[in-house]
Amino acid sequence: MAPTVFPPTDGPTTMNLVANDQEASAGGRPTEPLTPYVQRLAQRVRAFDRRHPLLWDLHFTGFWVTAALIDHLGGGWRTTTHNPDTPGRLLLALSLGLSVPLLLRRTRPAAALLVLTPFALVNAWTGAALQAALLHLVVVYHIALRLPLRDLWWATALVLTPVAVSTARHGEGDWSQQIGSQLTSVVVAVLIGITVRTRRNYTEALEDRARRLEIERDQQARIAAAVERARIAREMHDIIGHNLSVITGLADGGAYAAAKSPERAVQALDAIATTSRQALGELRRLLDVLRDDESTRPAELTPQPTLTDLEHLVDGVRAAGLPVHTTVEGRATLPAGRQLTVYRVVQEALTNTLKHAGPDATAEITLSYGDKGAVTVTITDTGEPGTTVPGDGRGLPGMRERTTLYGGTLEAGPRPHPERGWRVHLHLPEETPQ
Repeated sequence: MAPTVFPPTDGPTTMNLVANDQEASAGGRPTEPLTPYVQRLAQRVRAFDRRHPLLWDLHFTGFWVTAALIDHLGGGWRTTTHNPDTPGRLLLALSLGLSVPLLLRRTRPAAALLVLTPFALVNAWTGAALQAALLHLVVVYHIALRLPLRDLWWATALVLTPVAVSTARHGEGDWSQQIGSQLTSVVVAVLIGITVRTRRNYTEALEDRARRLEIERDQQARIAAAVERARIAREMHDIIGHNLSVITGLADGGAYAAAKSPERAVQALDAIATTSRQALGELRRLLDVLRDDESTRPAELTPQPTLTDLEHLVDGVRAAGLPVHTTVEGRATLPAGRQLTVYRVVQEALTNTLKHAGPDATAEITLSYGDKGAVTVTITDTGEPGTTVPGDGRGLPGMRERTTLYGGTLEAGPRPHPERGWRVHLHLPEETPQ
């Protein structure tokens, strides 16, 4: 067999030409495909059925009751009957008995089949052979669609019993032909029911999975938003809290020096202005990130502080009136995240010292580098006893969150007696390979 050659997808194909012909025949407007139209119609029918199930069942049952009565009153049953002399009242009862129970086919299909079976047996025994007896295949379909599959065994037995009675009673055709034909009809009805059931279960599983994925997506979005809010709050606390503490120290020092040394007061005011502008700039950049309006100018991007900025941080604290001594042991290059953690911990510790340690306190920073990204930082001050405990807020929780991110430890508390003041000790272990 010669291989089939398909035309390239980017060139004109037969389907494209047919579509173009259809579009041209419609006066330049593309014709709507039939499949989406049928799907929308089916969706509307199913939606109507879900809203008004009883109304739909009444219409469906009424149609087949009408068909059964037409078969009886019009005499069509005589073409298949074994007993043309069957009484009219019996025919009417059988026509209604074989069609009216369809009203229960969806809510209680097993009960519908049990109600149909006596009429089917009488129909077979008397030889009336009404075509309405075939309606029990509709009930079998609904049993396969809605009930456990094990119920198909007894349902099949009930459906085949009237056929066996008719064959034994009237003796037309052999057993294998009659039973085989009826069994084939039952199998077709069952296969259709199982197919629809499988497709429905698959669709429901997809819809349930889509709902769960949507819920999970929303939960992840809320968690991410909460984490981001916490991070932004931590950054704002570090930025605003530190700079306000520096400004407060400078203002207190300027007020004290104004009477004796106006030059020092002017320097303090200049430092206050510089620190305020820095804090305002950092705050503005942070708020720019939170803007959702795409029409605004892009947020100004600034790198996060690193350990090279510690000197500038310490100089600002010294200008606020807190003597700080720094000791660095070793040398290493830390990742940006670890550098930011160390910087923020030192910043928060010095901020607390400015707030709580008192006017005569001093601070000392010891920074020790280890191998593979390990680092240890100790910040101590000589504040008066009982005055250096940080207030309840975001300071210590923020430091602990940053430390936990890298598997480190943070200790914060009063220095052991007889020393006075406060001690913050941070240790970040070696980086673990990914």
